[in-house]
Amino acid sequence: MRPINLINVSEFLLLGLSEESELQPLIYGLFLFMYLITLFGNLLIILAISSDSHLHTPMYFFLSNLSFVDICFTSTTIPKMLWNIQTQSLVITYEGCIIQMYFFTLFVVLDDFLLTVMAYDRFVAICHPLNYTVIMNTWLCALLVLVSWIISILDSFLQTLMVLRLSFCGMVIIPHYFCELKQLVQVACSDTLLNDTVLYFSAVLLGGSPLAGIVYSYSRIVSCICGISSSQGKYKAFSTCASHLSVVSLFYRTCLGVYIYPVNAHSSHSSATASVMYTVVTPMLNPFIYSLRNKDIKRALKAFFKTAAIKRSQLF
Repeated sequence: MRPINLINVSEFLLLGLSEESELQPLIYGLFLFMYLITLFGNLLIILAISSDSHLHTPMYFFLSNLSFVDICFTSTTIPKMLWNIQTQSLVITYEGCIIQMYFFTLFVVLDDFLLTVMAYDRFVAICHPLNYTVIMNTWLCALLVLVSWIISILDSFLQTLMVLRLSFCGMVIIPHYFCELKQLVQVACSDTLLNDTVLYFSAVLLGGSPLAGIVYSYSRIVSCICGISSSQGKYKAFSTCASHLSVVSLFYRTCLGVYIYPVNAHSSHSSATASVMYTVVTPMLNPFIYSLRNKDIKRALKAFFKTAAIKRSQLF
């Protein structure tokens, strides 16, 4: 069959997580619940940090950015999935698929870099506490976030251009619940050697390098913690890193598993299931991980709700 150029394709079909009709209401309810929890949880983190002047520090500045990115991250995939289940449709337009893939790639890379920046922030706080405010100044914090955005945008733009050069044969069926970059490359019928090369090189460079930075930061942190004489000091230092370590391990175990391992090592369903972990579950758990283990966040949230309740009582 003669390949059809991607420009002539008007729509793709997303098979979703399951083709069984009786499971669709369950999937719809579950993902709607997780999406709402993600939105409200991360929004509360942002509101708590912005409303409490004591939390206007580099650590919480990066955390608020991570929460914002997590909201955008889930919003690129879940609403369309819920809409397709609601309308009993598998269709996504060509333009919609490309846009979804672009923003998904952008936010997954941005999430990766923000986790690395947060690890560096913890390294400076624990290993260089006396110079922390000097090193992690407002200018450097803004620069780190800006560089993360620029790299993510450029990588996403490059990956999108690489997909635009592909050709597809007949009806394009994507065995996934969103237009994921790797899945689009797999269903193409033209030569994908260059795409695979760029994809895996990008995954190793933009996934492996930040991971190496995180591992290095925490190796230095562990070394510094071991040098602390008091057990209380060791516990306090470790407790500031525990939440971040939990998020990093959850994110990397699933994300790198999808992008680094060979295609044959995963079936379509197992790949989609792994994608659910880092696209939905991780952003949903982040607010719980950071708030439950952080006294400052819990105090800020209590103050926020108390202020909101007072304003509401005054209004009525």
